[in-house]
Amino acid sequence: MSISTLTVDSLVVEIHPDKAALSQAAADFVAGYIRAAIAERGSSRVIFATGASQYDFLDALCAAPEIDWSLVTAFHLDEYVGIAADHPASFRRYLQERLFSRLPFAAVHLLTGDAPEPVAECRRYAALLTEAPIDIACVGIGENGHLAFNDPPADFYTTAAVHIVELDEACRRQQVGEGHFPDLAAVPPQALSMTVPAILDAKVISCVVPDARKAAAVHCTLEGPIDPACPASALRTHPHCRLYLDSASAGQLSR
Repeated sequence: MSISTLTVDSLVVEIHPDKAALSQAAADFVAGYIRAAIAERGSSRVIFATGASQYDFLDALCAAPEIDWSLVTAFHLDEYVGIAADHPASFRRYLQERLFSRLPFAAVHLLTGDAPEPVAECRRYAALLTEAPIDIACVGIGENGHLAFNDPPADFYTTAAVHIVELDEACRRQQVGEGHFPDLAAVPPQALSMTVPAILDAKVISCVVPDARKAAAVHCTLEGPIDPACPASALRTHPHCRLYLDSASAGQLSR
């Protein structure tokens, strides 16, 4: 298969023919760093994203060979405020069904969207995240350029690791479009989310972004300024981040 590569600032970009190819390449990359972390320190700490864009990647990662998952501690990026763990749109449920029930992780730390005190939940989760370095963060990019649930304009300078965010209409419409909610009114207006600086604190970042509906966001990420108006553009400042595209998501790039 033909693969194109380019580098934008510090960000390495791979363009694959299709979603399956990019997902496998990203899974190989992530698996390699998990194995390396375990070999070096005897354990690994990994953050996972959710959403329709991650399905093939997670399937490929679950099939990766020679990983002792009992030495891996898992986190996730975000969760809707007020959503129970068994709600069809819950990211806890998504990851339990697609990842955590399939592999014997050492520990799985989940954001409790329906915690009675969301601010306290942010503090609790931030403490877990910052106990030790994160080896690799597996992320995606939203149709509006968001990173986790940091919609534009994102806060690039907060010292918090987890915060409460307001979801803009474009983000909420994406959730409806992906089939997670029946209509816009059903989408919660707020979420708990890792912050942009917290994501960038990971030693390595793998960003999986397939499909034509993400092409405009990819264009702003790579060819616009590094600016809170396009939250994912912050990935260009990370020293070890790799962005995986297919021909459809790369469709608006000039090079």
